[in-house]
Amino acid sequence: MTVAVVGAGVSGLAVHHYLRESGVESVVFEADHEPGGVVRSRRVEGRVLDLGPQRTRLTPGIGDLVESLALGDELRAADDLPLYVYRDGRLRLVPRSPRDALATDLLSWRGKVRALLEPLTDAAREGETVEAFLTRTFGPEVARYYVGPLYGGIYGSHPDEMPMEYSLSRALDAAGIEGSVLVSVARKLLRRTRSDRDTPPIVSFDAGLQRLPEALADAHADSVHLGTPVESVRREDGTFVLRTSAGIERADRLVVTTPGDVTADLFAGLADGSDDPESVRESAEALRELNYNPQVVVHLHSDAGLTGAGFQVQYDEDFRTLGATWNASLLDRDGVHTCYLGGFKNPEAVEWSDERLESVAVAEFEELTGASARPLAVHRLRRGMPAYDRSWAALDRISAPDGVHLCTNYTARAGIPGRIREAEQVAEALAERTQSARRHLATSPS
Repeated sequence: MTVAVVGAGVSGLAVHHYLRESGVESVVFEADHEPGGVVRSRRVEGRVLDLGPQRTRLTPGIGDLVESLALGDELRAADDLPLYVYRDGRLRLVPRSPRDALATDLLSWRGKVRALLEPLTDAAREGETVEAFLTRTFGPEVARYYVGPLYGGIYGSHPDEMPMEYSLSRALDAAGIEGSVLVSVARKLLRRTRSDRDTPPIVSFDAGLQRLPEALADAHADSVHLGTPVESVRREDGTFVLRTSAGIERADRLVVTTPGDVTADLFAGLADGSDDPESVRESAEALRELNYNPQVVVHLHSDAGLTGAGFQVQYDEDFRTLGATWNASLLDRDGVHTCYLGGFKNPEAVEWSDERLESVAVAEFEELTGASARPLAVHRLRRGMPAYDRSWAALDRISAPDGVHLCTNYTARAGIPGRIREAEQVAEALAERTQSARRHLATSPS
């Protein structure tokens, strides 16, 4: 069996790596001239800037990749530093332990006591939003000032526009949390203490996070075709025929790792050769409905001396800045601080000039932190983080055609650990199918 992988982001390259480790022939096509997708790194004034994700957790899956690609000496570990939420004129500590929960002024004492009633509440209800769920279970303060800004801020979405079934419920399921969140977390903490297991550390690489997809692409350079967009796909005689900018490629299976609208374009060409063309066309229409929040990443240099991972801005505050990562503190990145604008609050920010974006980012960083700063670089993500908002109800109408495997942020969790985990699962399923076919051929009469 031959597998064609569309997209050389972390997902596609990891699928390809695992397939080839399993002895399955595969090939990757990427429209861009460099690997990584949204995982991009640059040097400006000698400083490393990450244009997408700023760090990741060294989960067992990522650790295995680091070892197999001999990247261990390039790892840059970070301390698990505190995070803050800006509200009512101050940066306030996000609690990460019972002691922090008692000390923080992010919540009032009434809000803290109300949160303890969560075990007495019901699970998420059908159609309930993240904000409504958090308000009902933990109380309005936790919803507005704690979990809401942190969770919604990751994706640049308002928690009241994020249905639970397409967002937080999936995250809770992936974390193995059943029933009461507080009870499940307490049990996990107790088990972790007893077994002396640590949370995977926060890491990056000396040259930035793009070093991981670059190493994956280099390891399989003979079969990773950069600058080679897939222009169309069709079914012919039981195989997939891919028309690329370099010619025609045939494959028995297809792994698609691209965003919703790009995948929809590929599905459009598969409808005619499908046993159920209407289903394929409906899936393509649904894929086009998935909303991605446009975001702007503005890197600043500051000698602020701030200690922490960064902050999120409570979404009712009158700032265009959604949050910031303090790379200088977290990863010892020589004065680098990364600010995020856009999202649901200002999606039009991606159309602003560099000068305007730099001016807003500097002025608000200085007001939010009390420290002076100057701009280093601006990067626009017109198709930024998946919004997981109401548009993601379209997921219910998406089904992959036979032989097509989806491996992307609308089939499983966003974030590098989630992408690696799903890539391994997809590769395992394809490898098992190949091995079954080989066993069948070996035992069939000649």
